[in-house]
Amino acid sequence: MDTITHLTAWEFTALALAALLVGFSKTAVSGANTVSLAIFAAVLPARASTGVLLPILIAGDVLAVLTYRRHAHWPTLWRLFPAVAAGVVVGAVFLLRADDGVVRTSIGAILLLMAAVTVWRRRTADAEDEPDSVTTRTGRAKARSYGVLGGFTTMVANAGGPVMSMYLLSAGFRKLGFLGTSAFFFLIVNISKVPFSVGLGLIDGPSLVLDAALVAFVVPGALFGKWAVHRINQRVFEQLVIAATVVGAVQLLPH
Repeated sequence: MDTITHLTAWEFTALALAALLVGFSKTAVSGANTVSLAIFAAVLPARASTGVLLPILIAGDVLAVLTYRRHAHWPTLWRLFPAVAAGVVVGAVFLLRADDGVVRTSIGAILLLMAAVTVWRRRTADAEDEPDSVTTRTGRAKARSYGVLGGFTTMVANAGGPVMSMYLLSAGFRKLGFLGTSAFFFLIVNISKVPFSVGLGLIDGPSLVLDAALVAFVVPGALFGKWAVHRINQRVFEQLVIAATVVGAVQLLPH
């Protein structure tokens, strides 16, 4: 963890901008977190970066829940949680065995696949206004597959946001329902990951000191996101979510 305590000014600035983007993504364009993930992984050792980023994400989740708590769709959440729990366990085992290069490549490939599937589905399916009927039709099998992928990717690289974004978009959620549901989902899931991260040595004293310095940057990002989301129409919102997913995924692939 020496790298964490010996950051240059430019490296800390990059991490601060990534923390700002975390706040923005939590209240505006979910999926943009993958860009923050790429920045953290570029500045810090890949495994260590996941431990530093997790408390930053939780801070963003708290702000998102406070902002959109009235818009959560709990039937969707209850449908996802069992599969997500299984994915988190699989991800923890994977982290014990895989090196950083394998982790990055695997996550990037999964995210690109999810983005491609979502674009295809939205071009071939009729748009729906109400999430309830669409979510019912998506079925338990789909919820399980996305849930396991989401749990796996969020455990190994804090990259579950794009997977869940693809699921919620494909289920027909509108902006506020999308943000409210994902806010509660990630607050609960990210808190549940803390014991695993501590046990794996990803969260320790030096990482928490860095978190304390970075968490303040999450707040202005979240406030800007809250302001911006009401000025983005639904179509542009969906395009931004998918674009952020693709950009973040490409950053994780080997160059």
